Amino acid sequence: MKLPTIPTPEELLDKGFKRGKKAADLKRSERMPKHIKGKKVEEVRVVTSCQVIKAKLKSIIDSTPEIEELPMFYQDYIDITVGVDDFKQALGALNWAFGIITQLEKDYSARIRKSPSEKAAGLRKEAYGRISSVVKKISKDLDFLDFAKNNLRNMPTIDFDATSIVIAGFPNVGKSTLLSKITDAEPQVADYPFTTKGIQIGHFEKRWRHYQIIDTPGLLDRPVGEMNDIELNAMVALEDLADAILFIFDASETCGYGLPNQFNLLEEIKQIFDTPIVYLFNKMDIADYDGARHDYIQEYIDKTEDPLLISALEGEGVEEIVRLITRVKKIDRILDVEVEEEDDEHYFDLT
Repeated sequence: MKLPTIPTPEELLDKGFKRGKKAADLKRSERMPKHIKGKKVEEVRVVTSCQVIKAKLKSIIDSTPEIEELPMFYQDYIDITVGVDDFKQALGALNWAFGIITQLEKDYSARIRKSPSEKAAGLRKEAYGRISSVVKKISKDLDFLDFAKNNLRNMPTIDFDATSIVIAGFPNVGKSTLLSKITDAEPQVADYPFTTKGIQIGHFEKRWRHYQIIDTPGLLDRPVGEMNDIELNAMVALEDLADAILFIFDASETCGYGLPNQFNLLEEIKQIFDTPIVYLFNKMDIADYDGARHDYIQEYIDKTEDPLLISALEGEGVEEIVRLITRVKKIDRILDVEVEEEDDEHYFDLT
């Protein structure tokens, strides 16, 4: 969601009053009786200042989409990132200021026209004082919208027509590396947790169908109520976007978390989301898969259904992952080419 530049109260007032002065100077150059000109000059100064300030407020309000009309993913994303209620309250404050300034414009325009010429300047100053007071009352709301603009500028662009596969798992298990192997995305990859601060997306096409792979921030095995905003972004993607989940275990445990913890996270995800899951045991190239270590890892492999043993860094198993992804049928998706009935059994059942 792209928001316009949000001015400070001082910038908003300065722009309005400067434009008002310019309009007054133009009016002053016109030929008319002196006792009329004074009132016309002050009236146009008030009216122009109000209209300039109102135009900026209206542009902010009008260019901000109605949150209730956005897809649920964006509604949840905004709520986690800045707070939907606070966002609505700030926009409501701007709408309030717009209405008050409209009324001030109407009232002082009429009062100046009806006043003696020598009182026009005083009424204009009084109007400016009240306009300034209104704008300063929404100072915190303008600050909040500027905060929201900065925090929502990198909100991911989602293709809601594509089949969406969400990658989930603990921090540093290889999610971003896998994304870079499957798609043309170039996510940040590093050997420390929470490298991925937000949602990253890659795309590919196969058999005239579009797939988007969504890399999420790492999750920890703790209740949703204890998750930080980074983790909640991952949960939003799982809830609102996933047609299927690629859950990655780090078999080597070099991510800093043991397989028991990783399996606990998987169980929590399975309890929360009714979504098909592809199980991936990553970093098998460094997992020391022999002897006692073999039995330990095999115990967790046996707890999952048809898992794939891979090395995302080496690209091992990536082709098999892509083959499975392209068998995911999107819910309510209208295909240009109908799937043959006998092929349906080869798709994950999302119903």
